[in-house]
Amino acid sequence: MTEKRVAVFIADGLEEIEGLTVVDILYRAGIPCDTVSITDSTLVISSHNVRIICDRTIDDAEFSFDAYDMLVLPGGMPGTVNLRACEPLCDEVSARAAAGRPLAAICAAPTILAELGILSGRRACCFPSREAELVAAGAEVSHDPVVVDGTVITSRGMGTALDFALAIVAFYQGDEAAETLAKAVVKG
Repeated sequence: MTEKRVAVFIADGLEEIEGLTVVDILYRAGIPCDTVSITDSTLVISSHNVRIICDRTIDDAEFSFDAYDMLVLPGGMPGTVNLRACEPLCDEVSARAAAGRPLAAICAAPTILAELGILSGRRACCFPSREAELVAAGAEVSHDPVVVDGTVITSRGMGTALDFALAIVAFYQGDEAAETLAKAVVKG
């Protein structure tokens, strides 16, 4: 268990596996996690028309970025574009990067970090067709399923979502806890 809380930001058009796998694995690990819609509705529709009811919206009066230690950005299209268009979220992501606070992004979402200048000089990965954007932003692109560079965690896509979620568990609870959880969910 940890008292550190994680927020997974949910946008219309997200790749649902990339967001919900994180939520599921963090729940199993005992890491508090909330889904936060970037719209004014808790109902979000994924890229495959799956309806997701979020815990809260970014516009809720009781919502505060300060309640969360880590911010997670799932990918998918047009989910990534929608996340990037959310000014309050991107402002907070930039501020956290400057302060060395934890961020995680998967699939196309690491391009948001790249556009905000966060990946310059860092190792990172993303969906293969978006790697040029990371290179242009000064990142050292890796083909590993997940890259942890300090307080920034990136991952390649839907097929690496479990590895991504387990990397977040390891970030908070250590490698042994992540390995134990991987065995418990029968990860190959």
